[in-house]
Amino acid sequence: MARETEVTVACIKKPKMTRFSRRIADVSLKFGIPAEPLPTQILEELRLRIAPDRLIALVGPSGSGKTTALQLIAQKWHNTIDINRLNIPTDKSLIDTICPHQPLPHALELLNACGLGDTSVWLRTGDEISAGQTFRAKLARGIGLALQSGRSPLLICDEFCSGLHDRLTVAVAHNLRKLTTRHNLTIIVAGCNQKLLNDLQPDVTVRFTGNGQHETTETKPRTRQVSLTRKLIIEPGAKSDYDHFAADHYRKTDELGFVDKVFRMKERSTGQILGVVVYAHGPLELALRNQATNKRFTRNPDKLNREMRILRRLVVHADVRGCGLGAWLVKKTLPLVGTPFVECLASMGEVNPVFEKAGMQRIGTCALPKDRAKLVQKVADLGADPFAPDFVRQVARKPAIRRVVAQMVYNWYQATTGGGERRVRRQSTERLTQTFRGLIGSTPVYYLWQKSAKGKTTTRATNPPQKGARR
Repeated sequence: MARETEVTVACIKKPKMTRFSRRIADVSLKFGIPAEPLPTQILEELRLRIAPDRLIALVGPSGSGKTTALQLIAQKWHNTIDINRLNIPTDKSLIDTICPHQPLPHALELLNACGLGDTSVWLRTGDEISAGQTFRAKLARGIGLALQSGRSPLLICDEFCSGLHDRLTVAVAHNLRKLTTRHNLTIIVAGCNQKLLNDLQPDVTVRFTGNGQHETTETKPRTRQVSLTRKLIIEPGAKSDYDHFAADHYRKTDELGFVDKVFRMKERSTGQILGVVVYAHGPLELALRNQATNKRFTRNPDKLNREMRILRRLVVHADVRGCGLGAWLVKKTLPLVGTPFVECLASMGEVNPVFEKAGMQRIGTCALPKDRAKLVQKVADLGADPFAPDFVRQVARKPAIRRVVAQMVYNWYQATTGGGERRVRRQSTERLTQTFRGLIGSTPVYYLWQKSAKGKTTTRATNPPQKGARR
């Protein structure tokens, strides 16, 4: 870890001599400007204490000295990563560019935190994303490089979030503060928008007022929710609200089962929906449910229907993922479901602990059910690999493989929403294969929430968490 260092910078700039012209003479006479400008104080002496877990913000109008200060600090610091100078490769996807030598959860954390929560963007290359997405990708890549270097480099970023709209700026600023503290980063950002300071919560703020003058203040960052929560409301919704977000969910399927309640999170001022959570009736039997509740619902569908719901879907707008709004939405709506128990099967549970942050208890990871494992083995015996690039073509051309694939999807429909035969028959080969892959690739984490008799919430399971149990 780099030691704490104090850096002092200042700059007096002498204008470059220009060739005298008629226009220079006219302007000089009419506006009282010297034909040969005098040296200008671009930056008065600025002292900054730079150290790990320290976020510094330089704010002020354009031309007030922020960029000059950043450049001078970078020249004095031994190890600097300039976010704006980074390149995003055009021959690799973003998911392969961010933290390439770290586990996948590290890359997903940075992509979400930097406002790139749209999963489809993760697979795009540098020449397939917009200018705003490029800035966010550079920010994520720069932080990733800092994390894997192990030498606590100084990250600098000029024009921080200058091309982003207000909601996205708030989310990225909030998340950068969290990343700085969580990963002991050393960061200096500069920008004109002072509104972001509320969520950025810098340790040091330098306000530039022009003519090289500035004021420096130090504050202690406070742990708080993103300011967006004060502008949001949560209210009952409908399945149509989820339909609007369905394409943004990592599961590209509309199979929600028997929906009971839907809640939506939206902005007060605009009415725009930023998140949806769907609660439904759960499957009849889950092994981890039985373990956690001491077989309370085993072979008792009536009690299950009265006392248990499953959190079937949670979708948050890609702009604001990573800043805790998903956990906030779940935490606020769990007591509104109306049942003493709420469970959840989360395929992203190994990557994102959103449900634990919302107050649910992680019970364990589900293993692939035996009936699905047998069908996967049948596909292998037929010489096919479900994750091979040509699997869709094999399903289309080989009836035996298609029958096995269709059988698994049929079984799933019958267990969740019914009408399996009709629904399988009308699906294209691509959709059928996609659903099949999702079913065999899903080993979700099981979560449970329980309301106590006094009305307070509790998440204590009857039995200790188990791992690898069958669903």
